[in-house]
Amino acid sequence: AWLVLKDTAPVGHFDSAADKDRYMAAYDEAMREMPAPERVLDVRTHYGIVRVYRFAAAEGVQDREPFLLLPGTRSGAPVFAQNMPDLLAQRPVYALDLLGEPGMSVPDRPIDTHADQARWLHEVLLALPEPGFHLLGLSIGGWTAVNLALHEPAKVSSLILVEPVQTFAALSFQAIVRSLPASVSLLPKSWRDDFASWTAGGAPVQDEPVARMIEAAMSTYTMKLPQPTLIRPDRLRDLTMPVLAIIAGDSPMHDSAAAARTARENLRRGTVHVYPGASHAINGEQPHRIAADIADFLAE
Repeated sequence: AWLVLKDTAPVGHFDSAADKDRYMAAYDEAMREMPAPERVLDVRTHYGIVRVYRFAAAEGVQDREPFLLLPGTRSGAPVFAQNMPDLLAQRPVYALDLLGEPGMSVPDRPIDTHADQARWLHEVLLALPEPGFHLLGLSIGGWTAVNLALHEPAKVSSLILVEPVQTFAALSFQAIVRSLPASVSLLPKSWRDDFASWTAGGAPVQDEPVARMIEAAMSTYTMKLPQPTLIRPDRLRDLTMPVLAIIAGDSPMHDSAAAARTARENLRRGTVHVYPGASHAINGEQPHRIAADIADFLAE
């Protein structure tokens, strides 16, 4: 039975054509919440093709060094829909779908190590014309940004880490336990909705396009990526660029106080904000405050 059921695919994939269609419909619906991109790029890397969207900034700030947005796991670029207006008022924005995750990026070679994960992202940055980027990572996107900066820092001007996981504190036991059944596609959709609501502080998620996209991703896509390991404090001290860490005070994903303490003690050029009462869905809960703190951080 194990030999019959074992998934031997070397890269992440949708479980069937129908599953891919269902996810793509949810992705397209969520993407309609985003502004129209100025350009859509499919960047060839050693590990596959990465979908990148470029969005034009407001008048007067088009020439500023751009943001590059890195979404959380099982989501995609549309997860930043509520943040886009405030970010585009500051500078141009690139957003991408992580390679090996559900989305429009297509892996075609195994991503076996954290160095591999940094390498494909570095290759994306090398393919873009700007000399540097302000990486804005949400959840696992925050870990992805730090992982890049530790392995391939050449085009990283700063790091903006919004509720990053496995970066300043380990995942909570409750988060691990709750995520396991939610990631099993054969189990009821209500279990995945319950997990998404739990991460968002109990907020309803059934009518949210981004939440529907994430639920579709969890039930249709098999990932083949190395598990992100907690970044050691001594490695955090190796980061030479400015780092802004925004941590949700009521995050169920980790010990927020411990995460803030680790960030303050180990980031050489760190700015740390804790938002009391915020959940792991902080980017949708407080987009204006996040944008204001980012503007102040970059101005400094």
